[in-house]
Amino acid sequence: MDYQYPIDLDWSTEEIIDVINFYECVERAYEKGIQRGKLMAAYRRFKEIVPGKAEEKKIFNEFEEVSGYSSYRTVKKAKETNENDVIIKM
Repeated sequence: MDYQYPIDLDWSTEEIIDVINFYECVERAYEKGIQRGKLMAAYRRFKEIVPGKAEEKKIFNEFEEVSGYSSYRTVKKAKETNENDVIIKM
């Protein structure tokens, strides 16, 4: 990884760790695949920290710019099924 994750300096240390965990889940979906339940749990926590759609979109776009990985498409694919054991692979 040769890039920095987009973070908000107003977030607490715990919130930063949880947001970075979500980014890592998106990376795993692209690189190896990740269990849907784990990805969605990380996304739900992300939404507690970033509840607004506009801010979410801004952060997703910043992350995609630096990483090449689309958080939006990854979450969208995960939402297409309700089975938590399914592996999400981008």
